[in-house]
Amino acid sequence: MSKKPSTLSNDVFKQIRDDIVEGVIQQGQKIVEVNLAKQYNISRGPLREALHQLEYINLVIRTPHSGSRVTILDYTKIRELYEMREATESFATRLAAINMTRADIDEMYRLIDHHKDYIKTSGDHLYIQQEGNEGFHRFIYSRCGNEWLSNHIEVRLYYLIRMCKKYILKTPARAEIAIVEHTAIADAISNRDPDFAEMLMRRHIQGTWKALKIISAEESLKKYENI
Repeated sequence: MSKKPSTLSNDVFKQIRDDIVEGVIQQGQKIVEVNLAKQYNISRGPLREALHQLEYINLVIRTPHSGSRVTILDYTKIRELYEMREATESFATRLAAINMTRADIDEMYRLIDHHKDYIKTSGDHLYIQQEGNEGFHRFIYSRCGNEWLSNHIEVRLYYLIRMCKKYILKTPARAEIAIVEHTAIADAISNRDPDFAEMLMRRHIQGTWKALKIISAEESLKKYENI
């Protein structure tokens, strides 16, 4: 039995989404439907549904009279993204300190322990790319107790943030720093101290942006503007 178009479009949406995040499909690349349909072995109808989903999560931008392209994360876009991340995730952390259950908190500490083990066996860069920041941050905002807020971060920001991760890989010892900061945030949540938890998350995200700012300046991410 063949799949329904909605299932097909969701499958190809996930494939294209991951290919954009991982850089298989380059930033700024023009979306040519006939080429993508052939590449992902799908008809144009489900593909268009998938592209609409990609627009919704900000990975594809449609411009009148010029078609669609993959989002370009230049210096300005990354700065604005991290300003939004700081505002939303720090507030989500404040709410998590109020709303997380004790079972959630225990699970959060187990997650951190898993990340520590992961660093030892896989190396700090691999940790940041596949496990640490994404898993820890996602865990907190998904349990903040405000569905509107967690959904906004997940849908509108999360995959753009993942696109930035490859630049953080170039920062020495970032994983060890992240683990220490994650543990401090977890302790503040566990102690039911929303003010301190919010402040620590804000500082943590600011530290990530400072590292990104240096790297983006060195590598001149604005080169994508001319694509």
